[in-house]
Amino acid sequence: MTGTSSVTANRIALVTGGGSGMGRASCLRLAREGRAVAVLDIDESGANETAQAIHEAGGKALAVAADVTQRDQVARAVAEVHAELGAIGILVNSAGMEHFSPFDTIDRDDWQRMLDVNLTGNFNVTQAVTPDMVSGGWGRIVNFTSISAQTGAANMVHYASAKGGIIAMTRSLAQALGPRGVTVNAIAPGLIDTPMARRAIDGGQFSLAVEQLVAHYPIPRMGTPEEAAAAVAFFASEDAGYITGQLLGVNGGTAA
Repeated sequence: MTGTSSVTANRIALVTGGGSGMGRASCLRLAREGRAVAVLDIDESGANETAQAIHEAGGKALAVAADVTQRDQVARAVAEVHAELGAIGILVNSAGMEHFSPFDTIDRDDWQRMLDVNLTGNFNVTQAVTPDMVSGGWGRIVNFTSISAQTGAANMVHYASAKGGIIAMTRSLAQALGPRGVTVNAIAPGLIDTPMARRAIDGGQFSLAVEQLVAHYPIPRMGTPEEAAAAVAFFASEDAGYITGQLLGVNGGTAA
């Protein structure tokens, strides 16, 4: 989009997976800090609920429905944000999916779907949004990866592999976009109390009860979506202007 000042662009954020969990918390936090927020989610009702919560708190938001694996849907969503809000200065890639399976039972469709959503989806949205940032000479990209990409996950090889790709993409994009005024950083959450985590807990996917699991953490509890959102807000701020290509663990001290 042309004709939009960099000051305006700086105040407009697009958050994928904004309909729930850490994506929703990130939307609410950025809105509290004065950003206009485009809430993108494949779940239209979830996106609408987040946008409505921002409106009720006095902020500005737009709900857009799109599947990040579909480039045409992403392009339409970005065009809608341009028309309603303006150029995008902040991108938070939070959309993702989980799947637990022993390695020898992961079929090719499982593998490909995991890569499509958790890695290629980031690529699709980032490539659609970066022209705004480069044109404005300012931008912030924050990617959600996972502690599993650092520690490994025996029953989530496909998930951990995709999330590991996000770390590599983050560091590579930081080099590519830094000279053009855009920073790119990543957050690696540990066990955060989100609907996705609760599904895994309720489904018995962990070897220990959650209370036993977190008892061994340096900070012995689950994290909150708001704590992850605080890291997003920092990376999206002017204060983080000389920080790029970094991985920040929001994990209670369970991984360096």
